[in-house]
Order: sequence, then C-alpha cells, then structure tokens
Amino acid sequence: MPLKVVVGLSGGVDSSVAAYLLKEQGYNVSALFMINWHDTGGTLSGDCPWHDDLIFASLVAEKLGIPFHKTDLSKPYRERVVNYMFAEYERGRTPNPDVLCNREIKFDLFIDEAMKLGADMVATGHYCRKEETSEDGRKIYRLLAGADRNKDQSYFLCQLSQKQLEKALFPLGSLTKEEVRIIASGLNLPTADKKDSQGICFVGKVDLPLFLQQKLQPRKGDIIEIPRGFYRHLEQSGSGQSVPGNSVRDEDKTTGPAGKTAGQEKESNAELPGKSVRQQQGSDAELPGKSVRHEESSDALNTETLERICRPFTYLPDDGIRTGSHNGAWFFTVGQRKGLNVGGKKEPLFVIATDIEKNIVYTGEGHSHKGLNRRGLFVRSDDIHWIREDMKMKPGETAGFMVRIRYRQPLQKATLHMKNNGMYIVFDSEQRGIAAGQFAAWYLGEEVIGSGIID
Repeated sequence: MPLKVVVGLSGGVDSSVAAYLLKEQGYNVSALFMINWHDTGGTLSGDCPWHDDLIFASLVAEKLGIPFHKTDLSKPYRERVVNYMFAEYERGRTPNPDVLCNREIKFDLFIDEAMKLGADMVATGHYCRKEETSEDGRKIYRLLAGADRNKDQSYFLCQLSQKQLEKALFPLGSLTKEEVRIIASGLNLPTADKKDSQGICFVGKVDLPLFLQQKLQPRKGDIIEIPRGFYRHLEQSGSGQSVPGNSVRDEDKTTGPAGKTAGQEKESNAELPGKSVRQQQGSDAELPGKSVRHEESSDALNTETLERICRPFTYLPDDGIRTGSHNGAWFFTVGQRKGLNVGGKKEPLFVIATDIEKNIVYTGEGHSHKGLNRRGLFVRSDDIHWIREDMKMKPGETAGFMVRIRYRQPLQKATLHMKNNGMYIVFDSEQRGIAAGQFAAWYLGEEVIGSGIID
C-alpha cells in the first residue's frame, strides 16, 4: 500500500507542482490548506488574501483529483510567530518570521494536523533537498540546498530538527523555478501563472511600521549621523572598542596567550579558517562530510579578542550630529535606507545602529560607511541549533564553515569559535548589515549543519 503524503497546498504554483509530482511517483496524496492569518491591518491592499489562496488551492486539488482539507492555525501562528516578531522589534532586533514559521507551524503544528488525516509523511513546495545517511547505525537526515541556487530555500529551514526532517518530503529540490512553471503550464494548473507571494509568511507584503503599530506606539526620537572621520579619531584615541570593518590584526594589538599579537595570530591561520598549519597540509578533516575542526590551541583567538570582533559597536549621542527625527527606533533595522527622510546628502543615509532605550537611530552616509560592516557576530548558547546533532561543537573547539545571515546571500567563509557562553563567528571578509535577531546558518558544502539567532 502506498505511503500517504499530505501536501501543504498554499494556493501557489510551487506546492501545486509538488502535489502533482508526488502523485506521479505513486504516493497516496492529500492536500491540506492552512489558514494562518485573518487580520489585514498593515497589509498592502490586495496582497496575499488567504480567501483567494484557498480558492486556488481547492481548484488545484480538484484538477489533480486529490482530497482537499483545510485547517485554521491562526491562533498559534499569532502566539508563536507574530507575537515573537513584535517582541523582537520592541527590543530593537530584526527577526525573521519565515524561519520561525517553518519551525513552529509548517513543520510542527502542520505535521500534527497531517497525522490526524493519517499521513505517513508531509510535503511542501520548498526548493531544498533531503538525504538520508547513517552514523553508528543511527539514521541521519541531511538538509541540502536546492538545485536552483537562485531559489534555494534551505536557509528558511535552518531551524528544523531531525524529528521534523524525518517526516518531510521536498519534491521540488532537484528542479528549477522555470521547470516548475513549465510543468504547471503543461498541466493547465490554475496556479501556473500566479505570482509568488511576498512579505511576511502567511501575512503578506506589509507596510512594516504600520503593521508594527498594532503593538508598538510611535515615539519621536533623534536621527544622529556618525561622520566618516569618527573612526579615524577613535583609532587615534586608542579606544578599547573595535572599529567596525577592521581586520583582526587592526582590532586587537594586545598580546595573546602564546605571546603573539592578535594580528600575528590571524596571519598564522589566514589560509583557511579553523585549520592549523598541520591540518592545511593534509588530514582527515578535509575529507567530504567532515567539518574543518580542531581543539583550540594557544594561537587561537582568545575570548576578549572575539568579543571585540563579534559584538556590535556602541555609539553615544555625542559621537555624531543630529540630522533629523524619527517616529520610533524600533521601526528601523541595521542597513535600512528607506524611511529616514533626511535630505541634503550627496550619498544616501543608512541605519548603522539603534538605541531603543534612548530612542536614537544612528546613521552613516554612503554604501562604504564603516558602520555598515562587521567582521563577526555572536550567538548565545541557548540560541544555537544543530540540525546535525552528531556534529555539535564543544566549548574550546573551532571549525571552518560557510555561513549566511540572510536569504539569498552568497555563502561566506567563516570560522566558528565555540565557547562556554556561546558561539563567535568570525568571517574572512567584512559583512554588511549584521543585525541582532537575524539567523546565521552554517553550511558544509551543500548541507545546512546548524544555525543560531544573532545576539
């Protein structure tokens, strides 16, 4: 008897084709539509109305000849995703509700609802792949990037667990978006030409400040511009803070535990992050599927140095010049350009930091402003998640991985330093717009190994 698969049919082209492919592969397929949001406050007119999505989903199910069901998960969605989003913005952080939605709703509550319908597995229209391997007789599920690198959605699933992956199927993992559209057109599916949804998962495209005003009240505050020359002055004054964008050797001139300066420490390991010289010359750490890992040695970056590299820079009101006002620092995030409404500048202003307590938005002029770039980030111990629990790092270990901090960002080479209080991630090159609340996901080849919330 074929396995029963319940597909999360959203009313879009991706889940429609996923359902078709599974049926063609011989599965007993049913469709389940989730109603996750009723409120239209703050949403842009005509964007992502679930009523229309429900009609599209039911028409696709009818076209494919599969049973159609619906469930209302709007209450837990508000509690687990939307309320979390409000709370994070109130703290001056930048959450990613799509990652939370996948962890808390699509691969948690949705699986529970699918099991009530007798499902053996669940499926979605995500562009990613899953493989099964084994370690010491235990099954291990690998989450891999999708074949379409422009649509790869593995980042959005970086918080999934082995238990969640066990029940998941991703029929579109080996296809490109163009191929999915061609299949849908060939079948004359109602969703073949339907535009992809945008904005917040299940909420749609929103006017973010207006949406957030459901819980966060406007509050007048200052916009302070940090001049470019501020950092040169800081370096000359010998401040203990790291200057944003500086290399490790510039940021720490103190002597390390091995009698080397941090600059010398960095140079000694410069070729490949996380490798000792001996490992660079060849070891089993370079074999496919192995992380580039070693026990922390005397020439590894010490915690004090990592703190300087990975913690965000702290500005004070006197560090810059008041250039305007805003309606609430919690409506802004690092790297943001729109909404500042400050004119008279040769280059655009960008948000480089916010101070929620003082209600100040700090800005810098131009794409190359030092305040936009950082070399590292920190993830607290409680916020670290390992998809591959068998590869979990221990305090004192360092490892080389590829890391991304936002969807579609090219993977960046970095070294992960595990300490008792959490993980310090040091990139080989400067990263633009690192913001607290975002998710950093680390990869080994095409596989997502783990992720964490940036502090």
